[in-house]
Order: sequence, then structure tokens, then C-alpha cells
Amino acid sequence: MAKFLAELLGCTLPSKGASPMFESKSHSRVGLKSSTKQKSTIFSTLASEKSLSDCKKESMPQTPPFSAMFDSSGYNRNLYQSAEDSCGGLYYHDNNLLSGSLEALIQHLVPNVDYYPDRTYIFTFLLSSRLFMHPYELMAKVCHLCVEHQRLSDPDSDKNQMRKIAPKVLQLLTEWTETFPYDFRDERMMRNLKDLAHRIASGEEQTYRKNVQQMMQCLIRKLAALSQYEEVLAKISSTSTDRLTVLKTKPQSIQRDIITVCNDPYTLAQQLTHIELERLNYIGPEEFVQAFVQKDPLDNDKSCYSERKKTRNLEAYVEWFNRLSYLVATEICMPVKKKHRARMIEYFIDVARECFNIGNFNSLMAIISGMNMSPVSRLKKTWAKVKTAKFDILEHQMDPSSNFYNYRTALRGAAQRSLTAHSSREKIVIPFFSLLIKDIYFLNEGCANRLPNGHVNFEKFWELAKQVSEFMTWKQVECPFERDRKILQYLLTVPVFSEDALYLASYESEGPENHIEKDRWKSLRSSLLGRV
Repeated sequence: MAKFLAELLGCTLPSKGASPMFESKSHSRVGLKSSTKQKSTIFSTLASEKSLSDCKKESMPQTPPFSAMFDSSGYNRNLYQSAEDSCGGLYYHDNNLLSGSLEALIQHLVPNVDYYPDRTYIFTFLLSSRLFMHPYELMAKVCHLCVEHQRLSDPDSDKNQMRKIAPKVLQLLTEWTETFPYDFRDERMMRNLKDLAHRIASGEEQTYRKNVQQMMQCLIRKLAALSQYEEVLAKISSTSTDRLTVLKTKPQSIQRDIITVCNDPYTLAQQLTHIELERLNYIGPEEFVQAFVQKDPLDNDKSCYSERKKTRNLEAYVEWFNRLSYLVATEICMPVKKKHRARMIEYFIDVARECFNIGNFNSLMAIISGMNMSPVSRLKKTWAKVKTAKFDILEHQMDPSSNFYNYRTALRGAAQRSLTAHSSREKIVIPFFSLLIKDIYFLNEGCANRLPNGHVNFEKFWELAKQVSEFMTWKQVECPFERDRKILQYLLTVPVFSEDALYLASYESEGPENHIEKDRWKSLRSSLLGRV
């Protein structure tokens, strides 16, 4: 993980001749889902959404979508409809929750007869609490509070009170399982969930039993889909082959290239968008926090805090970026003839431009990164035959100067278009992912998790939740383009050159220009081809 973060946070847009943006050479792929059914989550517009406990939910405070809930003012306690928001251990300023003891924040999460926490608070606390405790520990505390404080364990408790509390507890559990389903891969989490759900379902209300069953079925489906996804990644990664190895066994004349598979740049950009949205869909919001988990200074007992650093889906997405960059460089360096290499460069420029138009900034940056890798940028005779005006415009849009000002402006435009979209295509926003990670990293590093008095710095976590929730909205979008399995298969599984093989192919196409390049060429021919 340390190596992964070092590589990720050290990345910038490479200038011509620089190394690729991510140094990892692992090229994982993914099996794509065929379902096009609209996903329903708490990040959908709540006005048109019905969650699992809607039959009882009308009695609880309703809130707008995440894009409206997280404004510049932070969390406003006026959203809460109870005296609970003035409980001890929480500190407010101008009605905004700024800090609180961990125990008080946990108490604030648990509903009672007169109170249900706002969904912004639920999301923010469930996201950030893992910096201080394991999710299973939080679940155990929530269960204890629900059972003991709300008397769910007392069969003689007032039935009217039970009818008021049970749907609120069920709604809290539903939101947890919908938004952070990966937490429940832990058997301890699942055990506590089943225990509390059983207490709710054992009442006289048939509706509770039905809703509990629906919640559990939905959770199990999500976990099964994740396991299947990870199995596909592991299987394909274990069978990945270097392109040079393939070329040694098959003559280059029968090798396919990307243009023979898909000669339309617009179609390729659409298929790349399919892959991007598929990968994004499997990243849990908690992974953004777990990537930067540090040991809590007030926690003297937990030596296993590193167990929380589960970021495999986030890392798989970064590996896809690496693969696409190397694929672009491979396709450019592989042709023998200069005019074919020039045509390939112009083809990828058109693909990148369409990615920009779609709002797929991650594929756009991966393509630019691949074209700026040293083995490609050194092909001066090839580049001389390329009309680079369009490429210069794209590089300007993704210019890293002024903290990627041009890109951030374009991203805001795409996000605004998504909010007012009249079609599925206009909803697509796929951010340049490594920059999103860097923003979250520096937010985390720039502010302390705890204040000097030991309180949790909740003002920091509102900002963190705002950034992550925007990403969560973007990843819900279903890709509107028709799937082409032949193209997707090629993009995800075709072997690509290693960095050494790229340099060798580059030198074979346009010979070394100095003694350093000549020495490296000889070394590569000897080690990779067995020639002197």
C-alpha cells in the first residue's frame, strides 16, 4: 500500500519524454456486467426514490440529494427535528456541528422515538468513523444502544413505542448496507446486523419482516457481485502476457491492432467509458478513507488498524489507468511503417477528444499519458507526419499548471451539465482519478483528525464527505452507449508491451540518436531478443 500511494501521489501530467503517470506495470482487467438496469441507492434523487422501508419512512425527516445537502456552510443542526442535537459532547458554531467526542457522535447516529439522524450526518460519520474504530466495533455499539436504550430486547416494552422506533432503526441499517456494503464482508458485522434485524423482524408488524428480508437479500447480492468481480480480476491478471512474448510466437503480420478491431474513434471512446464506469461502480466510498488510515493517537490497544486499509477496488482502477496508457504506447510503437504509426497517433488523438466531449477525463488523461511516454515521444520522424493541433488543445486542457486549473474548470462544467442533464449521456462525469485521490489525501493530511481537547474534528469530515459524495453521485450513472463485446475484450485482455519492450520497439522503428540510446538498444536486444 505504501508503494501504491507513493506512486499515486507523485503523479503529474507527463511532458513529452517523461515516464508514465503511474509506474506500476500491473495490467488488470474486468469482466463487464450485462445488466443495464438503473441502480437505486441513497444517492439517487430522493424525490423519485423509494427505499426498502418507505412504508414507514414518511415519518422521518426527509432531505434533498447529496449535491444539495453538502453546501459550503457544512452541517446545519436545524435539519434535525429533535432536542437530541443539543446533547452533551457536541460543539456547534452558528448552528454547524464542528466537533464532538466520539461517544457523543455515536449517540447522535442512533435514532430514538423522536429523532432520526439526517442522511448527510449518517454518510459522513459512517465514512469517517473508520479512522477511529473498526466498522464492526461501531456496529456493536449501535446495536447495544438500539437494544438497551430503545428496549428492543424487552418483550414487554410499549408496542406503540416499538412501532415508532423499529422502522427508524431498520432505515439506519438499510442506509448502512446500501452505502457501505463492503463493511459487511466482516463476519462480525454480519452477525451483529442479523441479530438486530432479527429483533426488529420478530415483532408483530409483517412489514418489518418483509423489509428486513429485502435488505438482507440486497446486501447479499452486492457482496456476491463484488466477489465475482474480484475473481475475474485475479484470474485475468494471473494469465496476463507481455506483447513481446506473443510476437515471438506469432508473426507480426497476423497480429491485430486496435484500428482493425475498431476503426471508429468515437466508438472506442464509448467503449472506454463502459470500462471506466464499470470500474468506478465497484469502488466503495470507504476506500478513499481507508487508503490513508493512520493509528489513532488516543487508541493504545489496536495493533491491527492496518486491517482497515482495504482498497483493492481503488487500486484495480488505478491499474486500469496504467494498462490503458501502456496499451496506447504499445499500439503506437508496434507498427513497422512510419505512416502507420502516425495514423495510430492521430487515431488516439481523436479518441481522446471524444473522451473529453463525453466527460471521460480519466481515459483522456491515460491516453495523453501513453502518448507522452518516452518511447513514443522520441519518435520525431513519426510525429513530424502528425497534425498535432488537436493534441495540443487536449494537452492544454489537462495542463497541470496552477493545480490543473483548466481541467478543474472543465470538470465543473461537466458536473453542472450532469445536474441539469436531459439524457443519460449528459450525466457522465468520470474524473481524472489520481487527482481526486490527491485532493482527498491533502485534505486528510492538512487537517488533524482530533482537536487538542480530544474531540473529533468533524468540520474536516464534512469537507471529506462532500468530495466523496460527489464521486458517489457520478459513479451511479449507467453507460448509455451500446456495448461491443469484441472491442471490450480487446481493450481488457490484449497483451501490451512492458516498458523495456516499448523502448526496444521504439529503437527498432527509429534508431538510437546518441551513445546512451545505442547502449540501451544493444542491451535490450540482447536481453529481450537474444541478439547481439
